[in-house]
Amino acid sequence: MQVTTHIDHGAVTYTLTKAELAELLFQQVGLNKREAKDMVETFFDEICEALIKGDTVKLSGFGNFQLRDKPQRPGRNPKTGEEIPITARRVVTFHASQKLKAAVEQSIRNGAN
Repeated sequence: MQVTTHIDHGAVTYTLTKAELAELLFQQVGLNKREAKDMVETFFDEICEALIKGDTVKLSGFGNFQLRDKPQRPGRNPKTGEEIPITARRVVTFHASQKLKAAVEQSIRNGAN
């Protein structure tokens, strides 16, 4: 399977679409294509629904998706230099688990990219 990569300032971005993820489930797990697609859609729908309700999503051994409220703050229009307020908003953050961090650190020590 060909997965899209993009190199920007020396860093490689690995892009895995839902369709590619479903294809991996089809190839490696043996689900039929419809089941694989439905599983991927359900997985992401469940994460979205939980976040919309204000819940934290914990994926054991991978990490946590959390909501964070950012207060209003002063900003500046880059064209005019005029000060403008940046409105308060709620953002989704991701915190990697210790297990994921350790795996990444180990791969760096072993020279993997």
